[in-house]
Amino acid sequence: MDFEFSEEHRMFRRMVRDFAETEIAPRAEDIDATDAFPFDIFKKMGEIGLLGLPFSEAYGGSASDYVSMVIALEEVARVSGSVAITLDAHTSLCCEPIYLFGTEEQKQKYLTPLACGEKIGAFGLTEPQAGSDAGATRTYAVRDGDEWVLNGQKIYITNGSIADVVVVTAKTDLDAGTRGISAFIVEKGTPGFQPGRDEKKMGLKGSVTSELFFENCRIPAQNLLGTQNQGFKQFLVTLDAGRVAIAAMAVGLAQGAYERALAYAQEREQFGRPIASFQAVQWMLAESATDIDAARLMVYRAAWLKDQGLRFTKEASMAKLFATQASERVCWKAIQVHGGYGYVREYEVERMYRDQRLCAIGEGTNEIQRLVIARQILGK
Repeated sequence: MDFEFSEEHRMFRRMVRDFAETEIAPRAEDIDATDAFPFDIFKKMGEIGLLGLPFSEAYGGSASDYVSMVIALEEVARVSGSVAITLDAHTSLCCEPIYLFGTEEQKQKYLTPLACGEKIGAFGLTEPQAGSDAGATRTYAVRDGDEWVLNGQKIYITNGSIADVVVVTAKTDLDAGTRGISAFIVEKGTPGFQPGRDEKKMGLKGSVTSELFFENCRIPAQNLLGTQNQGFKQFLVTLDAGRVAIAAMAVGLAQGAYERALAYAQEREQFGRPIASFQAVQWMLAESATDIDAARLMVYRAAWLKDQGLRFTKEASMAKLFATQASERVCWKAIQVHGGYGYVREYEVERMYRDQRLCAIGEGTNEIQRLVIARQILGK
């Protein structure tokens, strides 16, 4: 067993950290305060290859592995959850299904500009009646000659209103339940496709979260992604990778909060000495370091399994469940170490605590992760 990163991975981490510290960190607070999506940062991430990490160079990708994807998400989240969730949704939820299930023509037309950062991607799954119960999708698509006609609504879609390309799920057999769902590629500007409002959120405020509406939206028949009526299976595969990604984001947020708490504890003095000398603070720091280490090991194991082409459904859900809970504990303790200062916006741990909360909800709630894990260990 080898728990060491390769030299290539270590060099990649240094590169991403330098980029995050230089380009993202100085603006992280402003991005959160203004709810402003950083288009220029997104473009720069494309230029250095972060938006197409696990995809072939033939489609504009970097031909890296999923471990590299996890490294990138952790390092970006360490300074900004808003930028990290944008990277996650674009790459693991929009690009990934096109890469896995798309035709050669679809990959050339859509994946290439997405992987290069020329276009922004989104994944339209959640609906008002279909959250954890994704099989309850009401958006439907009807074949009409050489076109599909989509009708329905999506909610809570990351990158939704700014996306150039959206992978959308819809019922193509209304009587077949989960066996009647298909996936489609829809382009911005298609008649009948209209973004709705952008949500005002507790955290991740620099990330755009939107409603999407489809009213007699006509798309070419060749925009069906993968096999008709296999969309449910496709997005389960997509979400496995997405869960590893959001778990990496949770680790990054925890790491960022922990580093700030560690530094503050050594600087802040009470009763004539640094608060890091008090056992109560030491224990919070020790527990946080342990949580982060355990979560990171679970996340990288799941990413490694994916890279080896092995089944990782259970490990992805375990990593997501544990890492997101660990992140909440770490960020909570970081605020506690800061005391009153941790509760005000001047100190970054307040933002990180708000940002990590979505990690336990997105890519399937933690309650759904427990269900997935239980089914895996019980052989169901």
